Amino acid sequence: MAVTFDLFGTLVDVAYPADPAEAVARELEARDVAVPDDWHVAYGERHVDAPEGAEVPLPAHVARALSSRGVDAPENVARHAVVAAFDPEVTVREGAHAAVRSAAERGPVGLLSNCSVPELVPRTLIRADLRDEFDAVVSSVACGWRKPHRKAFERVADELGVATAALIHVGDEPAVDGAVADLGGRFVDVTETPLARLPERLEAP
Repeated sequence: MAVTFDLFGTLVDVAYPADPAEAVARELEARDVAVPDDWHVAYGERHVDAPEGAEVPLPAHVARALSSRGVDAPENVARHAVVAAFDPEVTVREGAHAAVRSAAERGPVGLLSNCSVPELVPRTLIRADLRDEFDAVVSSVACGWRKPHRKAFERVADELGVATAALIHVGDEPAVDGAVADLGGRFVDVTETPLARLPERLEAP
């Protein structure tokens, strides 16, 4: 048995920008990038043709959105702007630390998070004092696939050294995190089972 956790909405809550396009625009302008007048339109358009279930890193999307309006910006500039725009304010959810440590008493523990922003997952883990609690940390921006795609679950299972059917995945979105059940694993929904009650669910057959 291995237990994997979703991050955002499960172990922590993060204050995201109310207007992500505007937040990114401010950071681009701070780096001397000429943001187009219709930036909000460009930001909302699809610019990267990715397979279904694949993660498109937000800096790549931003760079392509700028390029679509004739603005040339190196991707590393787009990356720095995106990372700065989504610098997180983190609140650890009640029972998160105890739940992760309880899971670790039963076997390997991993983190599997959908996140298109580079550096956001590790920064969040540091600020939540969870950085050293996992045997494997997999984010969609790093592995290239978003839950509920099977490749996301297969990646974290592989890093933990178990089959996907051995996973118990703890998350807050049945349509996303619950896809582990399609691979033979178990899903624990934190909207129904508070983190404080996780140990008893882990003992259930």
